[in-house]
Amino acid sequence: MRLRAVLFDMDGTLLDSAPDFIAITQAMRAERGLPPLPEKTIRDVVSGGARAMVATGFALDPEAPDFEPLRQEFLERYQNHCAVLTRPFDGIPELLEDIERARLRWGVVTNKPLRYAEPIMRDLGLAERSAVLVCPDHVSRSKPDPEMLLLACAKLGIQPAEALFIGDDLRDIEAGRAAGTRTAAVSYGYIHPDDNARHWGADVVVDHPLELRAILDRALCGC
Repeated sequence: MRLRAVLFDMDGTLLDSAPDFIAITQAMRAERGLPPLPEKTIRDVVSGGARAMVATGFALDPEAPDFEPLRQEFLERYQNHCAVLTRPFDGIPELLEDIERARLRWGVVTNKPLRYAEPIMRDLGLAERSAVLVCPDHVSRSKPDPEMLLLACAKLGIQPAEALFIGDDLRDIEAGRAAGTRTAAVSYGYIHPDDNARHWGADVVVDHPLELRAILDRALCGC
């Protein structure tokens, strides 16, 4: 089938949100008299969410009594700091222009809750351009379950095979394959050093967003 839409995971694929997570973690550590961590230490666990970042940032087991209050503080801070330093990855603005120029629609399918994803899209000027935004709030099962992608395709009025889903986590590729979309894994995202995007079974793997131009060209011509 001809490609009709491109769907992106948000963190680590469409947007580099790690700088905001890093800033919050370092601020919380500083207020407790702790030295800053290497930024890479935090960036490497972003895909694990607030739980992983708090566990790493404070060397705490999630079962520790102090853990949950720290996690709640982290999330409260993020609510007010979720689009301060976050920016599209290098090459994404040009890629979105290419997608729109080709008269394709694009959207976001993310495990990030709507209360964060919506203001980020709005503040970065992407909300009015995106055709669909699907978050865990909209479904009963998040990625790697295919429900989010199936909902996105239904909202767009297309068959899953007419969509390309791009992500930086095994869960993204598993969800895309289960839903029946085409899949692209990006190696530039928030991938743990022990992981490898080329082992996930995606249709293609790219190291930079602009490499997706060639994939889109082939999909549009049916090559």
